[in-house]
Amino acid sequence: MTRPALTIRMHADDNVAIVANDGGLPAGTVLPPGVPGAGLALRDKVPQGHKVALQNIAEGEVVRRYNVPIGYALKDISAGSWVHERLLQMPSARALEGLPMATVKPPVPEPLTGYTFEGYRNADGSVGTRNILAITTTVQCVAGVVTQAVRRIKAELLPLYPHVDDVIGLEHTYGCGVAIDAPDAIIPIRTLRNISLNPNFGGEVMVVSLGCEKLQPDRLLPPGSFPITDERDAALGPETVCLQAEEHVGFMSMLDHIVQSARPHLERLNARRRETLPASELVLGVQCGGSDAFSGVTANPAVGFCADLLVRAGATVMFSENTEVRDAVEQLTSRAATPEVAQAIVRELGWYDRYLDRGRVDRAANTTPGNKAGGLSNIAEKAMGSIIKSGTAPIAHVLAPGEKLRRDQRGLVYAATPASDFICGTLQLAAGMNLHVFTTGRGTPYGLAECPVVKVATRSDLARRWHDLMDINAGKIADGEATIEDLGWEMFHLLLDVASGRKKTWAEQWKLHNALGLFNPAPVT
Repeated sequence: MTRPALTIRMHADDNVAIVANDGGLPAGTVLPPGVPGAGLALRDKVPQGHKVALQNIAEGEVVRRYNVPIGYALKDISAGSWVHERLLQMPSARALEGLPMATVKPPVPEPLTGYTFEGYRNADGSVGTRNILAITTTVQCVAGVVTQAVRRIKAELLPLYPHVDDVIGLEHTYGCGVAIDAPDAIIPIRTLRNISLNPNFGGEVMVVSLGCEKLQPDRLLPPGSFPITDERDAALGPETVCLQAEEHVGFMSMLDHIVQSARPHLERLNARRRETLPASELVLGVQCGGSDAFSGVTANPAVGFCADLLVRAGATVMFSENTEVRDAVEQLTSRAATPEVAQAIVRELGWYDRYLDRGRVDRAANTTPGNKAGGLSNIAEKAMGSIIKSGTAPIAHVLAPGEKLRRDQRGLVYAATPASDFICGTLQLAAGMNLHVFTTGRGTPYGLAECPVVKVATRSDLARRWHDLMDINAGKIADGEATIEDLGWEMFHLLLDVASGRKKTWAEQWKLHNALGLFNPAPVT
């Protein structure tokens, strides 16, 4: 049965709406009663997710969606016309001066109590949702050896330790050939250090070093930066295998050393058991990638509703992506819990502005060809849909790239990261994320070995086609089959099940794992 024409308008004052129908709508379609633009005949074929003008828009007039300017008409646009990026001049970025600072004081919601999950309590008080042995590397040069060693550990040892979920190598591109004493080198170094201490790794720290690299093990993990598991660790530092050590005679000697060194770590991890813990111990990272115009209509609002539930339950929720919130900066600073938090947001976004300026990067470059094909005309429009996934809670804390959450930093957190999917995910892992939600409209097989990733489709068409990659179909909101609240609660309960190990995400089942992506603004030598 052919579905009636459906358009979605985000605010009553918007002069555009998006087409919700699979495949879009042909020219000549008359919008039916009860939808925005009822009675209009479409002058153009309008693809799904793309905008249609609800009224005549004169050259130079503002085009409004989410009740904010997303552009200015480059020529007259007639009602019923397809409004795409080639017809719009993008607004200038909002200045970082004169912003509203901690001006929004929402009512304090009722706490959400009684929700629990089964997780792993670590010695430092943090909590993991998985029980993984991670082998840290100091330099990319050892990646091939570590890959072979991990393969052997999985084949020879892992079956002997049934309570260990996985063994992974933390491969990256840093460690040598870099200006390691440059001021910004602290970002990749602390990122690697803090990923090594992610709560899903149970406090076990094992390092493989080449030997001649600039990032020496004691610089990566200096005394006091990692948990002490026995007297040996206290005396010698983290368990380290150096491939250039004279004891290694041949490749197999290196592999044997790494495999044997893994045994005591696996034994300690295998002795751990899940225990019932309050939902307040969840540290959720939220992110979107392969976004489309539905991201800000279905999936991201549902994530935002779920984020509010988690914050009410005492959990921590991190949102990120500097360039995808920059054009909504006044929404961030006004929602800050204190003027100091608002100023920290300005500090981080200002630093990133200067970083982009050094590279002569146009902020418009953030909006990808796929974003535009999905109906997002520019970064101003994309920002409005991206920020919705943070929910409505006050922003309680701000983290610089690579920084780690303290135990007392709970609630909604802005973790300042680039928008690149795997770099954002890497930095959220460093911050202490133990669970991840990733929304997509165009589709992406993104996943992380270090942390479960719940994938949310913005459209039912994507959910149907990628039925064994998407965990939740938020397209049901646009289809009228569910509300934002329905999907938010569904996501909340799924997260508790995934955190408990009762359910595995599709990315976990297929072992879809993106490489770590370090943010390294320091120069290369």
